Amino acid sequence: MGSVNKVILVGHLGRDAEVRYTPGGAAIAKFSVAMTEKWTDKSGQRQERTEWANVDLWGKAAESLSQYLTKGKQVYIEGRLQTDEYTDKDGQKRKATRVRADRVTLLGGGETPRREASEPSSVPVEPLDDDSIPF
Repeated sequence: MGSVNKVILVGHLGRDAEVRYTPGGAAIAKFSVAMTEKWTDKSGQRQERTEWANVDLWGKAAESLSQYLTKGKQVYIEGRLQTDEYTDKDGQKRKATRVRADRVTLLGGGETPRREASEPSSVPVEPLDDDSIPF
């Protein structure tokens, strides 16, 4: 059997998306998403833990959605993990794992932009009610 590299996240943006361009002209929107888990421990104390994920969104969707991807907005993201190696300023080799988004949906009320999948590199975006999240 093969392998599966699939990530589904629902969380809040920790910062506004930053759009950059590759030397070839491809747009990349980079942003972070916080997923907070809350529970009551055995002693009755409320506990909370927040996990952070760095997300890359590529192509025309990166350009058109970046204005809506602002700090605090709730998003639904489908994508895959991607690990890159780099050398830091001290010459040490490092690895960074990010989520490469295949689908980004803004959650909550208000206007939700809709992108048509006009190119293979674009990311479809569609409205999603809290009741239709698949878990």
